[in-house]
Amino acid sequence: MSTIAILWALALLLVLALPVPGQATAESEPLAEVDGVGITNEEVEKDIGAPLAKLNEQIYRLKRQRVQALINQRLLTREAAKRGVSVEALLDAEVTSKVGLVTEQEIEAFYQANKARFPGDGATLREQVRAQLQNQKLAAQREAFLQSLRSQAKVIVHLKTPPVFRVQVSSDGPLFKGAATARVTIVKFEDFHCPFCKRAQLTLAEILSRYSDSVKLVHRDFPIDQLHPAARKAHEAARCAAEQGKFWAYHDKLYETAPKASPEQLKAYAKEVGLDLASFEQCVSSGKYQAAVQKDIDEGTRADVTGTPAFFINGRLLSGAQPLERFVSLIEDELARAH
Repeated sequence: MSTIAILWALALLLVLALPVPGQATAESEPLAEVDGVGITNEEVEKDIGAPLAKLNEQIYRLKRQRVQALINQRLLTREAAKRGVSVEALLDAEVTSKVGLVTEQEIEAFYQANKARFPGDGATLREQVRAQLQNQKLAAQREAFLQSLRSQAKVIVHLKTPPVFRVQVSSDGPLFKGAATARVTIVKFEDFHCPFCKRAQLTLAEILSRYSDSVKLVHRDFPIDQLHPAARKAHEAARCAAEQGKFWAYHDKLYETAPKASPEQLKAYAKEVGLDLASFEQCVSSGKYQAAVQKDIDEGTRADVTGTPAFFINGRLLSGAQPLERFVSLIEDELARAH
């Protein structure tokens, strides 16, 4: 949703929140009546709770970003005035001048660690990496300087977080990684042929590494036939692999080779991960798990999953291939609530 759309939505919510003369505003009052029988706010939010929570979260993040920007602006302006210089001169002295240039060794190390993300090599690519690393250094130094200014000021943020809305999604079944009794459960709805789902796998691996005792990651099937017509059979094949205790190995192989999922290719992947081929082929050809895959799709649709990947972190919806920091923020919040 664009910034303008969010602002319009915020304005609409504020207008709707204003009391109308003669109209009751108590939470318990019905929003409408039919022949004297009320339609309650609880009934309305039961069906639109997930999109409404998503909208409230977007509004909150937009406000929080602006609040933080204004705090930083005031801290910089105050410090610049104290030193008798402009804000630009202050940043040059405390940020730009204190950040060294990116070295060739740093560029090479970054490239080797992330070369799967880069389609080519050469001078143009190296300059892109150089610029990215230099900007990261500048951002880190700027943040460190702002934190030092914050420590010298009394900064109080009164912005309230929106109420937490949780969607009831099943986390049962054997298709999970991590601690079975973890305090945080991430249910992921994914499509094996979705490039954004593939991108999210590295982030999920980092989460499981960082929170090995605190996070349980549960798989749910959500192949989107309109976009990836061959994906549904791949999901059924992965469940057949699960019968032989090889679900996650097959899961990873499907992402590695996507979107190649012909019957011959699915069989080849089964051989690569060490499955009994006769049992696997019989399972896939029988359509044994068609209903199970469809059940996941139906549950995801009821939970307002409209695209992949979609994650429910203790029931809190997070859509798309989000950066690691977004997952960490929600996980840390859930762990804090658990105490």
